[in-house]
Amino acid sequence: MPTAYTPGLTITADTVVRKERLLPIAGEVLVSQGQQVDAETPVARAMRPGNLTTVKVSERLGVDPGDVPGTMLKSQGEAVEAGEVIAETRTLFGLFHHRCESPVGGVIEHISPLSGYVGIREAPVPLQVAAHVAGRVERVIAGQGAVVESRAALVQGIFGVGGERRGVLRVAARAPDAPLDLSVAGDGARGAVLVGGATADRELLAAAARAGAAGVVAGGIDDVDLRAFVGYDIGVAVTGQERVPFTLIITEGFGKVAMAPATFELLASLAGKQASIDGATQIRAGVIRPEIVVPLREEAAATAPPAARDPFRKLRACPEPFDFAQDKLREGASLGARSQLAVGAQVRLIREPYFGRLAVVTALPPQPQQMETEAKVRAVEVDLGDGRRALVPRANVEMVHG
Repeated sequence: MPTAYTPGLTITADTVVRKERLLPIAGEVLVSQGQQVDAETPVARAMRPGNLTTVKVSERLGVDPGDVPGTMLKSQGEAVEAGEVIAETRTLFGLFHHRCESPVGGVIEHISPLSGYVGIREAPVPLQVAAHVAGRVERVIAGQGAVVESRAALVQGIFGVGGERRGVLRVAARAPDAPLDLSVAGDGARGAVLVGGATADRELLAAAARAGAAGVVAGGIDDVDLRAFVGYDIGVAVTGQERVPFTLIITEGFGKVAMAPATFELLASLAGKQASIDGATQIRAGVIRPEIVVPLREEAAATAPPAARDPFRKLRACPEPFDFAQDKLREGASLGARSQLAVGAQVRLIREPYFGRLAVVTALPPQPQQMETEAKVRAVEVDLGDGRRALVPRANVEMVHG
């Protein structure tokens, strides 16, 4: 029988999470190696240059570009306020004035006699990066930020929208196959990360938004409800920058899908603890998973049962494609964190046209198969559960554990 390895989601009660917290531009690091930090602790800060606004002074005053420097009331490097007159001309013995006002506040960066334009640089914008997870600073990256290490429970999802948020974990469903129910969370929904069970529809998501939730974790969602939540059709390649009232993380797939019991039980066992969540998802090269990170107190982690402390109790994601993984195996490298794909295994499809669908492996053809795109790739035959079977590339499936 052919053997294959396929990536899966990490779902573990106790592992070590390392987060790079970096500024987008050079700045000042505010922490030191070995320092204990909270999720909200500032790690690094910088000042991003403000926007440059170009004012067409020559056109506004009706003069030649070369005459603009002589009309200026402000010099290069001087500060101006929005609405302040920066240049003017007088005609007919000074009886008529033509004035040019600054549309923004800032500092005059340049005055061009060639174009007749004046550039005004707005005030710099402060940037700050927080630790996001409570833990210890493992390493400082000079001028950029730091790596924060945390002993934590980690649950990765299949898809998410919205960026980083933090809040107390609250159970908001009566069972893994039950819908989101705010009454279960009681009065603790505001600012919380709500753990739902099965599919969250648009009405339930709207109710969570009104309650002020920081995040919602659910088993599945219909694409029409996702569109209503985000406000537009969203691609599945890269997410995380959506302007949504809270971060939404889907653990299983699209459609009416219950949350895996093991995932629900793990999150329920962490209720009342502070969670750091991120809905950012990248499906293609350089896979990024939406995730829920719940830092553990060191003494709690140390006394956890061995099965809970084992970071490989659930499969970690395999970053390499199949062929590269096979090369590593031939070289003697361990594939301990990878899962063997076999007939009867439950998988999730992670590419269109079956994105998010759960399926069961029915065959593993040993030879490369020709797809509709005419490409020949290693493939797997799956049962979609509705009477249909499909042949899909092995790179388009991941193991389901729970």
